[in-house]
Amino acid sequence: MAAFGRYLDVLDALREKCPWDKKQTNESLRPNTIEETFELCDALIKDDKHEICKELGDVLLHICFYAKIGEEQGDFDIADVCNRSVDKLIFRHPHVYHPSQIGEPDPKPLPYVPENQQDETSVTDEFATAETATQVLDNWEQIKQREKDGNKTVLSGVPKSLPSLIKAFRIQEKACHVGFDWEKREEVWAKVHEELDELQAELDKENHEKSEQELGDFLFSIINAARLYKLNPDNALEHANQKFIRRFNYVESRSAELGKSMKDMTLRELDDLWNEAKNLEKSNTK
Repeated sequence: MAAFGRYLDVLDALREKCPWDKKQTNESLRPNTIEETFELCDALIKDDKHEICKELGDVLLHICFYAKIGEEQGDFDIADVCNRSVDKLIFRHPHVYHPSQIGEPDPKPLPYVPENQQDETSVTDEFATAETATQVLDNWEQIKQREKDGNKTVLSGVPKSLPSLIKAFRIQEKACHVGFDWEKREEVWAKVHEELDELQAELDKENHEKSEQELGDFLFSIINAARLYKLNPDNALEHANQKFIRRFNYVESRSAELGKSMKDMTLRELDDLWNEAKNLEKSNTK
């Protein structure tokens, strides 16, 4: 708590005395927030503990900065941000907390109980048991739709600005938590093969517009398969990106050592260097 108080004191001082901090707005900070979030994601995928700690601090700065702006405008402050988040967490975990605990130690009306829900214990009664992580997530999606300012539909909680791959995964997750899913995960492969066949058919016809649509359906089905097998497709693709970068950089470096330009090398020569990179990685992981 002392560290967090010091953090907020420094932000207050910067907001008052630093010309750059003084002029910032929600709109001007937004691009930097996106950049800082992606830098944190890079550190997380690399599992670089030092960088994770540093980037978490940068993201925290932005959270506190937006709260500071909200306080200046008389809308909310960092305490409101924390309390609102805690209230939400308690309400969405009725298997751990009773809804009457929201707002303690200063009791107040439950902000997340719908207007037409007179019995504040009904959420607890209905979702009181959750013995697995899957049950918790299933309950979570249904409870969200009962909140005063919660999602009105199952998919309305998926941000429109999410990257397409992550958005597809979240859409599928939310649908599955209300029972819209295959009974057995193996059944997804028939859909994957069906979408691949439809993509190939349109590619053979050289129909660009329909090929793009079918490519989207195929990718959506692959993401669905990843979800069913408990694989995160965004993490998987980023690992593949990093692997390609490492191997390509090796090929580029080795070709320079050989005094050759990559553009002047044959595909066979490039492939040989690529295999060198693969074998080197394998030997380093043993």
